[in-house]
Amino acid sequence: MPPEADRSEGDVNLGTRRAGWQAQHIDPATRALLDEDARWFLHQSMSTPCLNALQGAQGAWLTDTAGRRILDFHGNSLHQIGYGHPAVLAAMRETLETLPFSPRRYTNRPAVDLARRLCQSAPMQGARLLFAPGGTAAIGMALKLARLATGRFKTISMWDAFHGASLDAISIGGEAVFRRGIGPLLPGSEHVPPCDPGHCVFGCGGSCALRCVDYIDYCLHKEGDVAAVIVETVRCTDVQVPPADYYRRLRQICDRHGALLILDEIPIALGRTGHLFAIERYGIEPDMIVIGKGLGGGSMPLAALIAREGLNVGPHISLGHYTHEKNPLACAAGLAVLDVIEQEDLLARSRRLGVEVLERLGGLTAGLPAVKQVRVAGLLIGIELRDPDSAEAVLYRCLSAGLSFKVGQGNVLVLAPPLNVDEADLFWALACVVDAVRAETTAVAGA
Repeated sequence: MPPEADRSEGDVNLGTRRAGWQAQHIDPATRALLDEDARWFLHQSMSTPCLNALQGAQGAWLTDTAGRRILDFHGNSLHQIGYGHPAVLAAMRETLETLPFSPRRYTNRPAVDLARRLCQSAPMQGARLLFAPGGTAAIGMALKLARLATGRFKTISMWDAFHGASLDAISIGGEAVFRRGIGPLLPGSEHVPPCDPGHCVFGCGGSCALRCVDYIDYCLHKEGDVAAVIVETVRCTDVQVPPADYYRRLRQICDRHGALLILDEIPIALGRTGHLFAIERYGIEPDMIVIGKGLGGGSMPLAALIAREGLNVGPHISLGHYTHEKNPLACAAGLAVLDVIEQEDLLARSRRLGVEVLERLGGLTAGLPAVKQVRVAGLLIGIELRDPDSAEAVLYRCLSAGLSFKVGQGNVLVLAPPLNVDEADLFWALACVVDAVRAETTAVAGA
């Protein structure tokens, strides 16, 4: 692994492990396609050059060009109801045949219906929204609205957070792999440590005393003119679940200092944590929520900025004005997603399976010192290992066995299956991961 490679996102496309895995598993035809991909796309960390090539995606499963099936517990956090759900495909086909596009000057029934359902479901009194073609764009709209509503431009966000890859999003984001070497970012983008009891910089000692919130209070007081605090409700990249009082206290200090509270739920809304919106588990009302990824049904790019009624203050400017902001095809997919979540009772299923996963993993990892902690919120699963190098090795062992997932913050195995995943596949995946951790531990000990 070259010294400049950043492990915070895990399976970087540099170093010897990826090359070794490809040498063992990639056939000549796929290799030729990968070479063609590498020829025409700009290279960047974590994607191009790619690991493998796909020819199919259905439910929780991918099929590569060699015909091998891969259980996908990564999915870029967008396959809450799996790939190719029949309800989503049917809604998209019907819309595609009648209204494939809607210019901005016009509205359309799928966009209006989806907006109404999301706003009525949002955990705030009175809500309006704007759609965007992706989560990063929706984050940008939230930043602009915060500036407009408060007359301020400063923000407070978290180190190690991810809010998107555009210049404004990486300014408030906190992952070095996106920020390093880019140059001046948005002025006033202040950062504080996240709520991370296991690695608390404030000395909470593994049991959160909310000193991280006290520090935000201090920063808001000292700055005096912060427009917004932006937080990932539950940090998806390594499954950090703040304690019950975190958001209650954060809501109070934002109100006291006149700062808006913006929640980024792009990868975790729509049932991932067992609630339609993750903040529901905390019982407070944010000023804005940004959602995306799974809203497009595992097929279409779609995101939304949802804001309380009092923030409807921008009729004289264009907060988004995106070409695809009311895309009827994407909105039809989004409506189908909400229908599937309701009809298949996926919120309750996510909570139930999350409890079972935590119990199952507790038994499987007992006596495995390589595992530092297991964290679960619904069907968002984090297995923190003590050694980042072992985490990457475990990933490639599991890929060889037919299981794909993400490695976050260098040493956390993050599993995000579809909410309607077959239970047998779910528990096979857990056993696969634990077997890989055990095998890697044995291999390191014997080296």
